[in-house]
Amino acid sequence: MSIHFQAQMPSGWKATSAIRTMRFPGGEVSLVVPDALDEVPAYATVTGADPADLVALGMWADYAHGLGHRAVALLPYLPAARADRGVPFGAKVYAELINSFRLDQVIVFDPHSQVAPAMIDNVKVVGSAPYVRRATIGRVGGTHDFVGVVAPDAGAVRRAQAAATALHLPLYRAEKHRDFATGRLSGFSCEQLPAEGRLLVVDDICDGGGTFRGLAEATGLTRERLALFVSHGVFSGDAPALREHFAEIITTDSHPGASREGVATKVLSIRNILAPFVER
Repeated sequence: MSIHFQAQMPSGWKATSAIRTMRFPGGEVSLVVPDALDEVPAYATVTGADPADLVALGMWADYAHGLGHRAVALLPYLPAARADRGVPFGAKVYAELINSFRLDQVIVFDPHSQVAPAMIDNVKVVGSAPYVRRATIGRVGGTHDFVGVVAPDAGAVRRAQAAATALHLPLYRAEKHRDFATGRLSGFSCEQLPAEGRLLVVDDICDGGGTFRGLAEATGLTRERLALFVSHGVFSGDAPALREHFAEIITTDSHPGASREGVATKVLSIRNILAPFVER
């Protein structure tokens, strides 16, 4: 399971809580809480979108509230954030489940759109732009060698523009084209790119990586000139093939897929990113 509990001690934060999850023989999820627990529950971190982890989160919230404490969730990869329209309305179903836990604060990272977080109570949305800058520049006062940021499609323009602003770089827009008869991607087009220098492609989610491979092929640029930052690395299917097109692939560990071998070259700790936003 991909849920971890953080405890707060009088001297400050403790790395992990002694609370752990378990399953009954019938399949139900529950918690194991030591009898001599001397920790104050502080927050739980759920990575990925396993429904069992969400049930465990609800169990933990019930336990924390029963002791008179706050229950805060770091939920960086907001489940069904891409299912933000149509029927079934997945984002609404997940939001109602999360709201039923009566969480005091829910912290999410770079959600796909504003629809899903808008339906969640007590939500705090953390954008990716400062962490794109931090991941590419490193230490305070450091520099990078990028000459521009690329938005791979219209849906990525807002977050890519924020990253470009943070890096003091121009933004270049690309577009996906589809065959209206089949709905399949038929190609890409992109604004004219600089003749030299490295370019950083920025988006929120990478599944199998087809969009990013198609964009890289359409630009004709060598892998040494391309880097990719995605907030949530699901990295399913043929995602390892991204390394043929991008010399650098940066993500966070907001999803268990980020640890897939042969894809990301740098994985940022989502707990380190979001923990400072926890209200005490």
